[in-house]
Amino acid sequence: MSIVSPINTAVRRVPGWALYILGAAYGGWLFYLGLTGGLGVEPIEALEHAYGEFALKLLLAGLAVTPLRKLFGVNLIGWRRAIGVLGFFFVLAHFLVWAVLDVQRLSAIWADIIERPYVTIGMAGFLALIPLAITSNNYMVRKLGPIRWRKLHKLAYPAAVLGAVHYVWLAKGLQLEPLIYLAITLLLLATRFWPQRKRAAA
Repeated sequence: MSIVSPINTAVRRVPGWALYILGAAYGGWLFYLGLTGGLGVEPIEALEHAYGEFALKLLLAGLAVTPLRKLFGVNLIGWRRAIGVLGFFFVLAHFLVWAVLDVQRLSAIWADIIERPYVTIGMAGFLALIPLAITSNNYMVRKLGPIRWRKLHKLAYPAAVLGAVHYVWLAKGLQLEPLIYLAITLLLLATRFWPQRKRAAA
């Protein structure tokens, strides 16, 4: 028996709502660490980065669902909505920590968005995710229809790229980890587009 079968069996036994609980618990735990000094001497900055990095991981996990199924037979479809919604809420938490706890003033928030390109890019990625979060429910799938819904949710592709570029840009100096996230993002997107081009050329 391949390793894929027990993985798929285990995934089927864990409902999507359990992921929401785990995600909320992790977010709350990070916030608790920030309040109690567990995130170092710059807790707001550390919390902001922790939320942002985990959000990017979730966005990449969402993008990985289809390639994993097509290439390896690992079926995480039952978790995809929860992964995507959690990714949005961690992006939202990242934004709120930055805006409310770090920058604090509306004029300064707007100035940062306008004047700092990496903030502009991050904000663009955040805005791209909002319609996806709003329509990640059965009612909106029926309302939009599956074709329009799938087209709309391709906004996840530029949102992930913007998030990865935002991470690379805000890092001080040329750091390896943000570049790895960007490379993984581009690789995951390439796995989606390459087969289509191949069929078109055939």
